[in-house]
Amino acid sequence: MKILMVLTSHDRLGDSGKPTGFWLEEFAAPYYVFKDAGAAITLASPRGGQPPLDPKSDAPDAQTEATRRFRGDDDAQRALANTMALASVPVQEYDAVFYPGGHGPLWDLAEDPASIAAIETLYAAGRPVAAVCHGPAVLRRARTPGGAPLVQGKAVTGFTNSEEEAAGLTKVVPFLVEDELRRLGGNYSQAPDWQPHVVIDGLLITGQNPASSEPAARALLEALGRGELAD
Repeated sequence: MKILMVLTSHDRLGDSGKPTGFWLEEFAAPYYVFKDAGAAITLASPRGGQPPLDPKSDAPDAQTEATRRFRGDDDAQRALANTMALASVPVQEYDAVFYPGGHGPLWDLAEDPASIAAIETLYAAGRPVAAVCHGPAVLRRARTPGGAPLVQGKAVTGFTNSEEEAAGLTKVVPFLVEDELRRLGGNYSQAPDWQPHVVIDGLLITGQNPASSEPAARALLEALGRGELAD
């Protein structure tokens, strides 16, 4: 079982001058779900190398069992510091792809040709595509083999408008994840802010927020365990 995890390379919140990147819990929790299940994990990002970490996700009040485990795991830290450049990854060799969030993906992965191609290739091959929190932004440009938006008519979730407002970044981000998923024809649903919520529609698995990262990863493992999925 080979799982590709794709992280952002973008480190600035628009013109604000403030740092951003990937959200630690949304990487660490799925990483250990996959690792403990015996999966071979490849980490990739648009630029390769060390992805930028959103410093807010490294704050004491944001720590979880998974993030603490990561901080004590030299091998995982080494793997994260040496992600592959996404364009060089032989995507067709993987059984699934998982996108952690953080605000970074709104700027790079949402528009990155290699990321779009990876999603479309795996989806067309009948392999699961999963994303959590701001991660579903990566679906913005992805299309089905028939040319329709990948999320059109699909049950989806992602970071809510109200969660973005609570984060104080509604006017900073290039687009709102909830609004974009709705605009593309997704059947968007949400739980109360900051509560776990995972939506599964065939090959597409999406999670609402950081609390959804571990259950989204477990849903991906279950999808792989079922083998062939109905679209």
